[in-house]
Amino acid sequence: MNRRGFLLLAAAGAPALAGCGFEPVYGTSGAADGLLGQVVMDAPANNNASYLLVRELEDRLGRTSTGAYGLSHSIKTRRRAVGKTVAQVTSRFDIFAEVTYALRDSQTKKVLTSGKASSFVGYSASGSTVSELAAEEDAYERLMIVIADRIVADLQAYATKNPL
Repeated sequence: MNRRGFLLLAAAGAPALAGCGFEPVYGTSGAADGLLGQVVMDAPANNNASYLLVRELEDRLGRTSTGAYGLSHSIKTRRRAVGKTVAQVTSRFDIFAEVTYALRDSQTKKVLTSGKASSFVGYSASGSTVSELAAEEDAYERLMIVIADRIVADLQAYATKNPL
């Protein structure tokens, strides 16, 4: 499909989307607009995964020290060898993460919503020690990006049904 065909298709579909009640969650008077700049993240635990998750959540929701809501999290990760060479040397790892989170009202401390987000990523361990360490660090970063996206999507879904 060429660009012109795509643009024509998009132009034809735009009125249909406008009539269905679709509106962006962060648009003017969007349902999740109350989350932006209003969620204070609990301090990360003393590990890199927690730091990366908080960084990604603050990137999506805004970094603030005062806000109407607080967000706490707990991360469980595990690494599993999934690939071996003929010489029985591990050549690939998967990292699994499960994050439990809770959004609470800053004034009353009441939990408004909570949930779990999980995912996994893989990385290659075939190379030098330095390249394996870099691949592992990159895998943790990619994993926390996926988890942060899932948590924010859950919070946006909550906000559409429960105006903030």
